Amino acid sequence: MTRHDKTTHNHSDHQDDASMAHSKDMDHMNHHMDHADDHMMDHSMHMGNLKQKFFVSLILAIPIILFSPMMGLDLPFQITFPGSDWVVFVLATALFFYGGMPFLKGAKMELSMKNPAMMTLISLGISVAYLYSLYAFIMNTFFHDTHVMDFFWELATLIVIMLLGHWIEMNAISNAGNALEKMAALLPKTAKLVGDDGSTSEVQLSDVTVGQKLLVQAGEKIPTDGKIVEGKSSVNEAMVTGESKEVEKTVNDAVIGGSVNGNGTLTITVTGTGESGYLSQVMALVSKAQQDKSSVETLSDKVAKWLFYVALVVGILAFVIWLSLTGDIGIALERMVTVLIIACPHALGLAIPLVTAKSTSLGAKNGLLIKNRQAIEVARQVDVVMMDKTGTLTEGNFAVNEIISYSNENGYNKQKILAYIAALEQNSSHPLARGIMTKATEEKVDLPVATQVENIPGTGLDGTIDGHDVKIVNVSYLKDHTIDYNATDFTHLSEKGNSISYLLVDQQLIGLIAQGDQIKSGAKRMITALKAQGIKPVMLTGDNEAVANLVASELGIDDVHASLKPEDKETIIKHYKSEGKTVMMVGDGVNDAPSLVRADIGVAIGAGTDVANDSADIILVKSDPADILHFLTLAKNTQRKMIQNLWWGAGYNIIAIPLAAGILANWGIILSPAVGAILMSLSTVIVALNAMLLKMND
Repeated sequence: MTRHDKTTHNHSDHQDDASMAHSKDMDHMNHHMDHADDHMMDHSMHMGNLKQKFFVSLILAIPIILFSPMMGLDLPFQITFPGSDWVVFVLATALFFYGGMPFLKGAKMELSMKNPAMMTLISLGISVAYLYSLYAFIMNTFFHDTHVMDFFWELATLIVIMLLGHWIEMNAISNAGNALEKMAALLPKTAKLVGDDGSTSEVQLSDVTVGQKLLVQAGEKIPTDGKIVEGKSSVNEAMVTGESKEVEKTVNDAVIGGSVNGNGTLTITVTGTGESGYLSQVMALVSKAQQDKSSVETLSDKVAKWLFYVALVVGILAFVIWLSLTGDIGIALERMVTVLIIACPHALGLAIPLVTAKSTSLGAKNGLLIKNRQAIEVARQVDVVMMDKTGTLTEGNFAVNEIISYSNENGYNKQKILAYIAALEQNSSHPLARGIMTKATEEKVDLPVATQVENIPGTGLDGTIDGHDVKIVNVSYLKDHTIDYNATDFTHLSEKGNSISYLLVDQQLIGLIAQGDQIKSGAKRMITALKAQGIKPVMLTGDNEAVANLVASELGIDDVHASLKPEDKETIIKHYKSEGKTVMMVGDGVNDAPSLVRADIGVAIGAGTDVANDSADIILVKSDPADILHFLTLAKNTQRKMIQNLWWGAGYNIIAIPLAAGILANWGIILSPAVGAILMSLSTVIVALNAMLLKMND
């Protein structure tokens, strides 16, 4: 709200640059959302249907499991009756094309990108199992060749377990919301258009063009980028630029669409709409970073890729060698199929999702929401942790740091100054007012009765106490009314990052009250611990250099970048990454969104904006920076469990695949399909038990 003086650099200059004078319809604001990441949207829609696919597939699979043998091994619960093989064939066909379709589509996409991974390996297993089983069904049913064994049991369990694994992972990881949609929501849907005759009319924001005049009343969101032509106010840009204090604005100053006007009324000339607007440019940065980041390959995909190539090569070699040795295509085909099916063990599909689910559960219990599994895999490589200041390292709430009396001999001591200011502020929702009321409550101050309290646009408050005219004003008011003040006190306090409010009684300067942001209690401990681990802490902030350097010196941060725009933060992160550094970014505002996406790991402070939360990989629910250390520890433990499970889920193939191919056949050692099935089942159980043993601090 437009009241107290803010010691901050003026954003007007760099905001003029951000507000380009191109005329675009506001519909273009949605352009980045529509085309931000088509692949991720398709994946999200596919995952949204996964629960239904799992349960339908489970219903189809149960009769198959009951009516067919496991790799030729008759099970105690197996049921057979005349025509049961037809029931199995029909249900398996339906299951393959319905439950297997997500994997087949995923494989098609991976192969089109020339990057086979988990989906390709799964598709190889289920396709080989189905096609060979179809061949076996035809041979058994129409040619009465009972030597050809089908793999319908493996097909059913493989599809169901893989769907279960993907569903577990989907439920474990929060994907709520969309950062780009939340950004667009920062802008109002309508604006008050000022006509040539001074009249106002409400119009759709999409109809606003550059050069038109808009009226922005007290407390309203500023609808577009613009330049003030009438009025003065203070504007809250914290959610957009990261500036921790409200910025005084007057005629010829620039304003940003999405920021919040204070108590003054402004008339602005539109300088940027649609794709030329500041918010839209930030959205474009987020969109670009999302697309770049989506190409990161996970550890399980790397394992699956190599397993796919190994299985394919060994399977083909086994077929060729057995065919040349025996001349029996049936034996050669069975060896190849056994290799290809064993290479896609059920456990591999659960190895990572089970650990992810357990890790996510542990994190949630300790105030960490893990939205992106890749962040866990990258965490052990972090070299640099970059942090926003306001809301991340500091509380983002103002507190009284100093009260000075200039009229103590007249009875206006610090207690009375606080009482008078609190009396005027008590009905205000302004952040500075909350800080003053908190101090008054702590000091148990008795508040006098204030009447006729009114806003002074762009300045402060005016009211009557005990028959005296009482005002809370900023330094600009003192200068405009030639009221003497102590410039040394002002400079000293302002350099420490304080906002300063002056108390006038009957136009006489009585005293001042200074408020500043407070460093979070766990911040210094976190910085010290990061340094001890060899991780470099860096501060990136939109706030001014004086405040940033003060906070950094108290915390022990040597690398500080201040007065930054969103694109500046992102550029710094890209620079560090270009040097081969793995970067974690911690922030809480709209201005942090591009950086959170661009960084290898984006961490949002839970008390921040929805936009920041949706752009991040990790959310610190308790808004405690010390939880960064807890995440790094959890990530290290989770990564260790993932690697262990990948070995249990896929590593045994080092022995199983060669044995399945018949490498020791001359010595009478060959892995039968039944034994292969038992090994797969054991690895699945081991993987599940190992995942459950994950701890937060083991």
